[in-house]
Amino acid sequence: MTDTQPRTASAVIIGAGIVGNSLVHHLALLGWRDLVLVDKGPMPNPGGSTGHASNFIFPIEYSKMMFELTTDSTAQYKELGVFTQSGGIEVARTPERMIELRRRCSQAKAWGIPAEVITPAEVNKLVPYLDETVILGGGYFPTVGVVDSLRAGTLMREAAQQSGALTVLAGTEVLGITVSDGRVRGVTTSAGEIETDNVVICCGVWSPRIARMAGARLALTPVVHQMISVGPIALFADTPGEISYPIVRDVDTNMYERQHGGDMEVGSYAHRPIVVPPDEIPSIEESVLSPTELPFTQDDFDPQLAEALELMPELLGDERAGIRYAINGLISMTPDGHPLLGEMPEAKGLWAAAASWIKEGPGCGRAVAELMSGLVTTVDVHEADAARFYPHQQTVAHVRGRAREGFNKMYGIVHPNEQWESGRPVRVSPVYDRERELGAVFYETAGWERPFWYAANEHLLARYAGRLMDRPAEWESRWWSPIINAEHLAMRDACALVDLSAFAVLEISGPGALTAVQTLSVAQLNVAVGRVVYTSWLDDNGGFRADLTVMRLAPDRFRVVTGGATGRSDAKWIRDHLPPDAFLADLTSAWTTIGLWGPRARDVLAAVTEDDVSHQGFAFGTCREIEIGGAVVLASRISYVGELGWELHAPIEQGARLWDTLWAAGQPLGLIPAGIGVYGTTGRLEKGYRAFGAELTPDYTVVEAGMTRPKVKEQPFIGKEAYLRQRAEPPVAVMCTLTVDSHEGASGMPRYMLGGEPILSLAGERLVDAKGRPSYVTSAGSGPSVGKHLLMAYLPAAEAVEGHALLVEYMGEQYPVTVARASATPLFDPANDRIRS
Repeated sequence: MTDTQPRTASAVIIGAGIVGNSLVHHLALLGWRDLVLVDKGPMPNPGGSTGHASNFIFPIEYSKMMFELTTDSTAQYKELGVFTQSGGIEVARTPERMIELRRRCSQAKAWGIPAEVITPAEVNKLVPYLDETVILGGGYFPTVGVVDSLRAGTLMREAAQQSGALTVLAGTEVLGITVSDGRVRGVTTSAGEIETDNVVICCGVWSPRIARMAGARLALTPVVHQMISVGPIALFADTPGEISYPIVRDVDTNMYERQHGGDMEVGSYAHRPIVVPPDEIPSIEESVLSPTELPFTQDDFDPQLAEALELMPELLGDERAGIRYAINGLISMTPDGHPLLGEMPEAKGLWAAAASWIKEGPGCGRAVAELMSGLVTTVDVHEADAARFYPHQQTVAHVRGRAREGFNKMYGIVHPNEQWESGRPVRVSPVYDRERELGAVFYETAGWERPFWYAANEHLLARYAGRLMDRPAEWESRWWSPIINAEHLAMRDACALVDLSAFAVLEISGPGALTAVQTLSVAQLNVAVGRVVYTSWLDDNGGFRADLTVMRLAPDRFRVVTGGATGRSDAKWIRDHLPPDAFLADLTSAWTTIGLWGPRARDVLAAVTEDDVSHQGFAFGTCREIEIGGAVVLASRISYVGELGWELHAPIEQGARLWDTLWAAGQPLGLIPAGIGVYGTTGRLEKGYRAFGAELTPDYTVVEAGMTRPKVKEQPFIGKEAYLRQRAEPPVAVMCTLTVDSHEGASGMPRYMLGGEPILSLAGERLVDAKGRPSYVTSAGSGPSVGKHLLMAYLPAAEAVEGHALLVEYMGEQYPVTVARASATPLFDPANDRIRS
């Protein structure tokens, strides 16, 4: 049924798939009225991906955000009565996959998901039509299930209609979005104009096309996912309901097989990546089935069908069964695999709820409804922020390149540090050529090529032999080198240069600049010009929103230095909270940053400048301009690695000269280049420094992170009321540093945790705090100077006792750990003498 189009709306939601329907439902629950849901297609199946999805939900995810969105969505489906639990099995054909399944089951334990590794015979008992001789075992996840996503969407949409909050416009095409003065003003449809301040793009594979109507880019592309339905299957003839057997993921072949009534669905992520531009999706009128169910290309699927037959020969090889349905179904992919949620940076009131799959759809709908209502989201979705991508990451070339690369990794064994290959290099520092000559191994962050370690430092391995904590297991040594630990020790002994060009550099200026930074920051920013302040930014609930440094360069000018990965999101957060007389400029592409740290750092700097860089002349936590080799450099005396030194900010065209000048002066003093492996991991962990997105998330508080300040400033700031309440209560959890006491696994080979592993009691039980938050490793890495592998984790307050013995589970095995620090006091140089020397 199509309602009459109103002239005005509080929000126009474009797209009536699972996300759009969920969004209007949650908006209505939050008190929104005068909502309009518009879709060109008919109800209840307007022709998007929701209509042809296989609709199964595996709860296991390595990403905490994706796990929580999936958990929330599953709970909503259950509440609607459209979820059927079937169980699911990921089967392994290779020894490498069996190891991966142990890793996945350990991750499942961290999140509290029932899971176990089972034998081929046990797999066959659950799925009797599977040939157990083809596999080595499986990972069994009993809470896997299937949903009726079309029914779920209908129930949510109708609930919003029945509450009087929603008008539904089916068979209505969106023709344009009006934007003026940086804000959404209205929507033009085939039925006329709607005046509105909010437009939400929820139309899946069409989303980039709709975003362009508002002058915006969405980093999303449609990609083909092939699926067939084989039937009738005699074994399924008498089974009740839609599904009676566990869903099988044949992950080594990038395929899945699942019962659907009397048929067997077989889906593949193994075929060649087939990207379909949004503008080439056929219309409803042109489509045989629907616009997202494209004609099947048999040649692409034949190799996968042969592998499915090998796994289930009797069932799929039954001559009485045939292919009854076959499509090249369209799905959405983004460059990092996460959805696009929240307000877009191009215009106020322009929202995205796109690139969500069935398994996380209702959770995404709830999250965007909360964001639109000015609330802190139930699930931390900062990793899915629609504003996170830089312009180059939104280009068609980049999005399609990453989609092609990522498609065949859908069920792949992906290392947590695995690097993308497509679309590189894009952003390079002014010393990129110098670094290549030094044998830099580059990791990518926000498009920047960042040296993680340098082959030129291989000679240091002999110097520090016996202290390098070598990793003999292939998994832990992948995307790692003992050179990192050697660079760390050389920095501690002398000094190192670190390229930090990937920093996002943002400047807030104008008469209202002080008010702006005070409103954003926990720390006092009404400080003397030349002071550097490390501060957290909070949300209204007192959770972490950002973690960064601010330099006061003038009474009305502040420079914010933040991580490149969050730079775009942080910039939008600033813009959203700027007073009218304050202004934001993104200076990232104008400045390069080079770090100089180590006990000889002052000697190197003094050799290249006539300015006073003594401790008395250049105090810790201050910044000022100095001259180095003919360049004017903004020097900031702070440290993220626990050593004396400076961040040196220079105009980007002078960055190479700055590097060369420091390099030449430092050679007699033992200066080396050091990579981000030292800066972001080994140096940081030895000092117990917390990192945003790992230790510092909206789920935890400043008190729990051990980062409270002696006093709370009088001036108001975002999250202050919550922060004051948190200070008045004992923490439920405490951020701790743990040391691994023994690395010896069952094979006798030492193993090293990489992050995400569950922390357990000595009895092997999960640790969960009073708020239901599990203890897991937030960061892991070597501590070469302290001779220990270090883990950071939030522990329930009763467990956060220094010297307390616990376990960590890694790859299905448990290893002893000790709580070394239950506070922010670092293991290395606990008095901070080196930094302040």
